[in-house]
Amino acid sequence: MFNYTTVDESKIEFVEIAPAADLPNGERLFIDLGDKPIVILNIAGKFFAIGDICTHDDGPLGDGVIEGNNIVCPRHGGEFDVTTGQAVQMPAVVDIPAYPVQVRDGIIFIGMPKEL
Repeated sequence: MFNYTTVDESKIEFVEIAPAADLPNGERLFIDLGDKPIVILNIAGKFFAIGDICTHDDGPLGDGVIEGNNIVCPRHGGEFDVTTGQAVQMPAVVDIPAYPVQVRDGIIFIGMPKEL
């Protein structure tokens, strides 16, 4: 998968999602952008957006337990860094997508790759 948070912003299109006030600390917001299931997390007042599919078995990831900046898949315990999407614990070995998040005027925006 791809860490879109490191991509040149000229190749990213930011999409308006929701008011930041709708996602208090410790909460999650599940969305679909096109065919991409995404979960937005508020961890200690910082927003992160990752793909909501575990690369180990294609199961849902967003309901997993948060441990620091990692999310643990509820099915088999694969663990991912929500800041980068990097797989950090077996059985997951393939990274998940991580998307840039901006809050502008109290609104959450997620950066998605521009269509070419």
